[in-house]
Amino acid sequence: MGIIVRQSIKGTIVNYIGSFLGFIMTFFIMIRYLTPEEVGLTRILLDAAMLFAGLAAVGTNASIIRFYPYFKNPEKKDHGFFTWTLLLPLLGFILALGAFLLFKEPIIHYFEKESPLFVKYSNFIIPLAFFLLYMGVFETNSNVLMRIVIPKFIREVVIRCILILVYLLYAFNVFSQYQFVVAFCSAYGIALLLNIFYMFSLGMISLKPDLQFIDKKLLRNIGFYTVFLVAASLTGTITPMINTFFISGEMGLSSNGIFAVATYIATIVEIPYRSLGAITQPQISHAIKDGDTNTANFLCKNVSLHQLLVGSLIFFFIWINIDAIFTIIPNGEIYQAGKWTVCIIGLSRLFNSAFSVGTTVLNFSQYYYSSLLFSFGLMGSAILLNIKLIPIWGISGGAIATLLSYLVYYLCLLAFTYYKTKVSPFSFRQLWVLALLSGMFLLNFLWNISISPLIAKIEANQLLLTILDRGLCSILLAGISIFVIYKLHFSNEIRSLMEKMIGKVRRN
Repeated sequence: MGIIVRQSIKGTIVNYIGSFLGFIMTFFIMIRYLTPEEVGLTRILLDAAMLFAGLAAVGTNASIIRFYPYFKNPEKKDHGFFTWTLLLPLLGFILALGAFLLFKEPIIHYFEKESPLFVKYSNFIIPLAFFLLYMGVFETNSNVLMRIVIPKFIREVVIRCILILVYLLYAFNVFSQYQFVVAFCSAYGIALLLNIFYMFSLGMISLKPDLQFIDKKLLRNIGFYTVFLVAASLTGTITPMINTFFISGEMGLSSNGIFAVATYIATIVEIPYRSLGAITQPQISHAIKDGDTNTANFLCKNVSLHQLLVGSLIFFFIWINIDAIFTIIPNGEIYQAGKWTVCIIGLSRLFNSAFSVGTTVLNFSQYYYSSLLFSFGLMGSAILLNIKLIPIWGISGGAIATLLSYLVYYLCLLAFTYYKTKVSPFSFRQLWVLALLSGMFLLNFLWNISISPLIAKIEANQLLLTILDRGLCSILLAGISIFVIYKLHFSNEIRSLMEKMIGKVRRN
């Protein structure tokens, strides 16, 4: 677990630096200088490109994680494994491009009434998808080489720095709207070039495939797994984007912009999993390959516990401060319409970050094909619920559709995974986390009915009083939660890190 912990901590630090930049970019630049319609445009362009790239990838990223252990040989540069990871998505991109051009007209027709701005710039989906496709390929190759920090720094920090510059140049009329869209897409192209340079600088890869190494059995397994992933990618990439497309098509880009901002706030909940999940998945893949159920169980339960613990606290502090957030940010009165969307999407992200590690066990096992049925069920339920709930509750309806779909999906899939593999992310200590979360909400309620009214009586600027009230409450509750986690031994790893930090403070 040593390299996992080190890389995960570094990756998480990078994620939170990126999140800070993203917070500045989203709440003090984007929503201040861009209209909700333009915010919605950037969201739907990115989501559409991610859908395109996801289909074009034909499961390459999952294949890299699953089959790299079979090719791994540092002395022989992994038998040229890297070459195949470049060629397969190129073929997928060509096929996806053909499908995009074939169905472009009916797609345009669906969006032209409520989202004409998206129709105007829809062709930019193609280059943006190419950039995103190969960014994912290079990042996954770095993951299996246990080098997640630099690619993550490029994605989380470098791209956001470039985009901040792009938004400011547009805000001060240096860019026209067309040039803004070009620059927006180019930011991901620059990131791809940086990933390429970093990957080759490692000196651990080769572009010369070892054709003699791949026997018929391995080729058959790779081929069957790839065909499976082509089908799985239809659900895995479409489902997360369903809200964006239905809201844009039915309610317009402005509503999608509000939904995008609310989703961004909620997404903070799952940031730690981006690092911990990325560095743990190759370890789980190795354990499943070797038939080491004990190690797979330990990794799943450990990751799930830490994600539930950290994610729950992040969700808690977001929600108790949500009104203050919308009070502080520019044009907050416009985006406050997404308040309950933050709560609902936040819960779905919490559930996803805490338990999705359990689904990777099935994907890396001999029963991987079974997950396809669950994925189709997820996509179908998400589509039906969006169609039903968006007309009733608007963007909150889209959020509810997401939460309900993922809740049923994970409960069913995790039960099936345990039945087949005897590996589960659930543990008794997770009940401690839920008890802690309940206690924190109770303490916040007591603060609101006792301390908040006293602070409100102070004669001062209302915004400053709001910040003071929420700031003091958050600091107090954060201190209590840290004390409880430390004293009750929620996690040996977290307690060990705390003790090391306490030791350093005492020595200084």
